[in-house]
Amino acid sequence: MISGTYLRKLRVALFAALAMGVALPGPAQAQFSKSYKFLESVKKKEGQEVTDALAEPGTTIINTRDVSTGETALHIVTARRDTTWISFLLGKGADPNIRDAKGQTPLVVATNLGFVEGMELLIAGGARVDEPNSTGETPLISAVHRRDIAMMRVLLKAGANPDRADSSGRSARDYAKLERNDNLLEEINTNAKKTDNKARTYGPSF
Repeated sequence: MISGTYLRKLRVALFAALAMGVALPGPAQAQFSKSYKFLESVKKKEGQEVTDALAEPGTTIINTRDVSTGETALHIVTARRDTTWISFLLGKGADPNIRDAKGQTPLVVATNLGFVEGMELLIAGGARVDEPNSTGETPLISAVHRRDIAMMRVLLKAGANPDRADSSGRSARDYAKLERNDNLLEEINTNAKKTDNKARTYGPSF
């Protein structure tokens, strides 16, 4: 005969297991498993596995995010400077404007790496050039900090606003002036599209 104490302990253990999500697999757990496997396949460059996952009817796994880093597949392949995979994922509908846990879009990641070819692909795929990171720093501001004329040119020709300010209130133009670098300012003056300087945005927009 099973004692009442044993039954109580059994119920407590069962409730604890349910709370931790280790009961019988449900739809949420299945989706988590698929997301993990998909991102792992992207990391390992397992093309067939990724293609098979994306071929499932109605799937939205292309934009799934890592539970710890917030990274999408597009973040992962951008970080490894992989133009082939960037083109492939964009062609499958990857969203280039999703932020990771650090507030970075794939374009911000590419800019931080000085990855110009990747930047061009992401912009062509719909990346918003003025989308900032969590501190309000836009890709153009990052390019100015790097004193990277090639990156600045790509961003400016795509419509980046040199007068959009970060959370400290300074814009790419302001930082170029602080650098006392005539080449940086000349690049802005030559390739920036005309904007209304009165409408300055401080920090990230939502």
